[in-house]
Amino acid sequence: MDNTLDGAKRPTLLVVDDTPDNLSLMSELLKDRYKVKIANNGEKALKIAESTSPPDLILLDIMMPGMDGYEVCQRLKEQPATRDIPVIFLTAKTDPEDEKKGLDLGAVDYITKPISPPIVLARVHTHLVVKASADFLRDKNAFLEAEVQRRTREVQAIQDVTILAMASLAETRDNETGNHIRRTQFYVDALARELQCHPRFAAELDDRTIDALFKSAPLHDIGKVGIPDRILLKPGRFEPDEFEIMKTHTTLGRDAILHAERQLGMEVPFLKHAKDIAYSHQEKWDGSGYPEGLSGDAIPLSARLMAVADVYDALISRRVYKAAMPHEKAVAIIQDGRGSHFDPDIVDAFLAIQDRFREIAARFVDTDHDMAQKTEQLARAVGTIIEVAPPSAPPA
Repeated sequence: MDNTLDGAKRPTLLVVDDTPDNLSLMSELLKDRYKVKIANNGEKALKIAESTSPPDLILLDIMMPGMDGYEVCQRLKEQPATRDIPVIFLTAKTDPEDEKKGLDLGAVDYITKPISPPIVLARVHTHLVVKASADFLRDKNAFLEAEVQRRTREVQAIQDVTILAMASLAETRDNETGNHIRRTQFYVDALARELQCHPRFAAELDDRTIDALFKSAPLHDIGKVGIPDRILLKPGRFEPDEFEIMKTHTTLGRDAILHAERQLGMEVPFLKHAKDIAYSHQEKWDGSGYPEGLSGDAIPLSARLMAVADVYDALISRRVYKAAMPHEKAVAIIQDGRGSHFDPDIVDAFLAIQDRFREIAARFVDTDHDMAQKTEQLARAVGTIIEVAPPSAPPA
């Protein structure tokens, strides 16, 4: 006689009955084919089922003192660790209503006593085969789900690396350090989360969107790669014609992302905010910005958030040509721009969390080493020596 289920390891059965003779009878019937465990009450049955070596199937009597079979079945089905163990009621209760109750509780079968050994063996085998198939599918689904999650993490990592690589490329060409990218990322995230429950913004600022904004923020100045060095690296004020060229970095940034999408033959959802931020972060609430002179809510929300983040960071950060501005003065300038340069509600959020901005600035502060590296990089680019403006006040 084959002692396995389709050649696999012998399944374990748990027989639950308060009558010793019934336990002996069932053990004798099943022992040649299966590993048999026994319990003479409901409490013991639950302990065995919840152990680290649970049974593959339970044969359960109904009429037992204390906890009856119905309650045992109900408790088994309530627990994630035991709910998938098939339960066959093995009972002297022959009323159809009793059978219906047992099946309604989640049992897979109902066999009345006195038993017919061939029927018991056939039913047990059938339900073990079904369970083995269900376990296989469950394991396969778990594997596939884990694989999907792994692939998703890979795609997200590729997106993150792509964005940071593009942003780093832009950073190598202007007078801002890589820390500017990190600071503005966290400023935008902080503002967005502060506004997440605001009635004007709640519909747009779900967690997924905020994550996308955080990832897209580094691309706000990607268009600067297309600005000539003589303008981009100029330490003083721009001449009117130079400023007109400088302003094109917004269009160049958006168009670079659009071009990449055309090469792919599709729009990339995670780059939507990157396009909006790159193109519109120099727009102003009153319509006096560029490139289109948009005003109010016509400016994408992502760009309005970036406008506050970018201006604040430009003010409090050291550059190779200027010292840092004190936090308090930068805050005053942002506040003065409320309703003209910036969305009033976003300024209010900024004022409410200005200490968080100060903390972010301190966490990603430009060190002397950072500035020395940037100075050397720019000197090589323009073929001259650039003097670094000394820090007049810490950014935080």
